[in-house]
This record gives sequence, structure tokens and C-alpha cells, in this order.
Amino acid sequence: MRFKVTMIPILEKLSGFYNSYVLGILTIGYILGELGHYLIGVTSKQTAIELDYGDHACQQNNSMFNRHELTTQCGEVKNETSCYRLDMNGTGYCEWNYNGLGIDYQILAGPTFILVFTIAGVFMGFAADKYNRVKMLTVCTIIFGIAIFLQGTVKEYWHLVLLRMVMAAGESGCNPLATGIMSDIFPESKRALVMAIFNWGIYGGYGIAFPVGRYITKANLFNLGWRVCYLGAGVLTVVVAALTGTTLKEPVRKAIGDGDRVTASGKPISLWQVLKNPAMIMLMIAASIRHCGGMTFAYNADLYYNTYFPDVDLGWWLFAVTIGIGSVGVVVGGVVSDKIVAKMGIRSRAFVLALSQLIATLPAFGSVYFDPLWAMITLGLSYFFAEMWFGIVFAIVVEIVPLRVRSSTIGVFLFVMNNIGGNLPILVDPVAKILGYRGSIMIFYSGFYGISSILFLITCFLLEGKPKTETTVMEHESQQQKGHPDAVLNARPMHGHDNSVFSVDETMPPSNGRPAQLPQHLQMSSNGYEKSQSAHVPRHNGAESSRL
Repeated sequence: MRFKVTMIPILEKLSGFYNSYVLGILTIGYILGELGHYLIGVTSKQTAIELDYGDHACQQNNSMFNRHELTTQCGEVKNETSCYRLDMNGTGYCEWNYNGLGIDYQILAGPTFILVFTIAGVFMGFAADKYNRVKMLTVCTIIFGIAIFLQGTVKEYWHLVLLRMVMAAGESGCNPLATGIMSDIFPESKRALVMAIFNWGIYGGYGIAFPVGRYITKANLFNLGWRVCYLGAGVLTVVVAALTGTTLKEPVRKAIGDGDRVTASGKPISLWQVLKNPAMIMLMIAASIRHCGGMTFAYNADLYYNTYFPDVDLGWWLFAVTIGIGSVGVVVGGVVSDKIVAKMGIRSRAFVLALSQLIATLPAFGSVYFDPLWAMITLGLSYFFAEMWFGIVFAIVVEIVPLRVRSSTIGVFLFVMNNIGGNLPILVDPVAKILGYRGSIMIFYSGFYGISSILFLITCFLLEGKPKTETTVMEHESQQQKGHPDAVLNARPMHGHDNSVFSVDETMPPSNGRPAQLPQHLQMSSNGYEKSQSAHVPRHNGAESSRL
């Protein structure tokens, strides 16, 4: 009995860390999924040699020589015979072999993954609005964990293609399911930061892929080479899936704001009405272009630096820049966005996006123009500002979308963004054959950063500026209702329509072992509407929310 009494205060203290624990588990799962996604970009050369796919090229294979000492660079030779004739003091320094590039690689890295990822993501988004998200996320994590593991056992190119498609199907549920869970347990004041930390999982997995893919492959553990990378990542993912299913609980669904926005005639807003809004359309286009820039670099960074600087090992540098500087940029972007949104309105988030991508553009060009030292310096500067974008974009989405279609909208948003941004990098290979590999990367990586900055700036003017007073908003909605009965209230300009998670300041009675319930006027029915039918429910101090 004494043990039980002693444990109660301990459990109460630990319960205060539950939200952080949830964020940690969701983020780790996402990191492992993205590790499996991006490993192919680092192991591609070794994978291509074993599985027989992609382009052949003349490559430097002897680290005894510095590329500046060579009279003729291996990459300048375009046929096998001339490649093997190159030598220095009687020692050959080139080999004719698979380089991990080519249209086969671009298809493997991009379209085969994106095709399934985007289609499955839409269905996951719709399902997340109706079913238990924790259980769905557990199943999804198990699926892509097993797929990653099995990639370490493949014998043919098509095996790898098929398993990457299965992995994509599982990972497609991570973002819409986890975003829904987090938006229900974290308040508005932490929303962009939380979304930024979670979505940093993309860059965390991508960054970890450099040392894992390079050095574990070189270690040749158990004589398995690159396969150990996938086998280990798969096992860890299944462990995280087990923790997700056994330690996380499905949160109560909360309206991030006034629940379901309605038209002037009282009809609930539909998914189509949300998607056709000019602000949402422009945000999708801008995010798609920015995503293309990021995916181009992600799929080609290791191969690019190995091609142009074969005698310099940049594995740990790339890891440090993506994990260290990139993560700082993610957090700073979330904090800055959260701090100024209350004063400037939802438009401020888009302004932060436009400014950060503009600043990142010039250093991004430098990262593929300079030699290794300055390439890494400019890459770090670019990453600090560039990686602010992802969490802020989804903070905007969850703030301008009503509860009943929130996860569905995220699923569609990811479908569009990934299909455009994820498939455009396939053009890197044909453009590289015309302009060279470096020129092609500059266009689709650095150039698209700059284009996205302009598009995010245009989005600013389609979103709400400074917060409106409640009186001003009521007058605006009244005018809309008179003008058109099916007009969507607060639809243009689009803003965070009272989009904050309420807090309850009423004292809850002891539950006596039974779940505590919210007061009747704060309860939500299963379809997202307030159970109370009163049109004007008195607001308590703790439940008052600001209109963004």
C-alpha cells in the first residue's frame, strides 16, 4: 500500500512529459522512415554494382592521388578503353564501373516511391479523420519497417523497386496521422515549433543516411556491405512501431478553433471548398517547387560530391550540416513564426517562408559551385534558412483548415506537393546530359529555392494580415451571408479562423477511476460539431481564443 501511495506522485510528474514523449516517438519513427527513404542516394553506387542498373562512367578509384595532381580527370573520359589508359607514373587511377546515376537510379529514388506515397497518403488522410490514428500509425510503421529490412536481402533491381513501393505505402501515413495526433495534444503557442521538430525527421533521416550509408557500407560488417544499413534500420523501425502501439493513446479530437467552418447558409465547409481557395492553391504550388529543390539535393548530394571531389570524404561534413545547422534552422523558423503570428496574423508565417528561402538561394548556388571547404560553408548557411520551411507550411495548413477535413486536406496537400516536387528531379538526368551534372543541380536545387521564395511572397497577400477583432469578423460574415448564402465564411482572405486549441479552466470533479468528461458545452460529437446546439456559448477566460 505504501508503494502504491509513493508511486502516485511519481506517475503524476511523469505524466507531464507525456506530450514530449509522444513527439519524441513520432519523430524517431519519422526519422527511421526517411532514413530508409534516402539511403538509396548514398548506397546507390554499391547497390548498382551488385544489382546491375544505371550508367557506367570513368571514375577515380585510387585515393593515393589528389585530383589536383592529375593531368586528366577521370570524369572527362567517356569510354572504357580510354579510361583504363589513364595513369600517373605507371599507376592507373581510374575505373570503368557503375556510378550509381542514370535514369534507372532517378526512377528508383523518385517516381517509384512518390507514386505510391502520394496516392496512399490521400487515403491515409481520409482514414485519419475517421479511425484510430495511433493504431493506424502502428500498422504503417510496421509495414515500412519490414520493407526497409527486406531491401537488405534483394537480389534483383525490380525487387528493390517493389520494396520501395511497399515502404512508401507504409510511410505515407506518418505525416497525416502524426500531424493529427500532435495538433490535438499541443496548444497553438507551440504549434509551428512542434510541427517543425516533427518534420525535421525528414532531414534527420536524410542527414543520418550519409554516415550510415558511407561508413557502415565501407566497414562491410558480416561481409554484407551496404545491406547492413537496411537490415539495421528495419529492425529499429519495428521496435519503434511496438512502442507506438503499446505506449501511445489516441487523443481526444479537438477543433483547432471554431470546429467546422460553415458557409453563410449554415452548410459545413467541404474539402473541395478548402482546396479551391486561392491561398491554398498558391501555398501548394510554392511548397511543391520548394520541395523539388530539397529533393533534388537530397537524391544527388552524395553522388554529386563523390563525382566532383572523389578524393575528399565529405560524409561527416554533410551529416553535421544537415543534422546540426539544419535542425537549428527548423527550430528557429518555428519559434520566429510562432512569436510574430499573434501580432501580424497568419500572413506572417508565409512572409517568414518567403524571406528564409530568398536568403537561402545564393548560398545554395555556392554549395554546388565552390570547392569542398567553401561548398560546406555555404551549404551550412543555406541550410540554416532553407530548412525553416516545412514545419511552417504545415502550421499554416492546420490553421486555415477546419477540423472535419484537416487530415484529408493534409493528405491531398502532400499528394500534390510530392507528385510535383518528388517527380521533377527525374529531369536532372536528361538536363545533365545537356548542361552537365553541376548545371542541372544548380537549376533544380538552387534555382527552385529562389522561385519558391517568390511564390511564398505571393501567398502572403492571399492570407489574412493582422488579427481581426471579433466585432469586425462578425460584420464581415454578415455581409458575406447577405451577398451569397453558399459563400464560405472567412474564406477570402484565408486566415486562422479562431484556430486555437481551447483550454478548460473549470475545475473537474474527481474521476474516481472513470474518465473525466469536459463540460457539456465544450464536448464535441463524433462528427466534429459541438454537442450543445446553442449558437452563442459563453466563453470562459481560459477558453478565449484569438483570431489569427
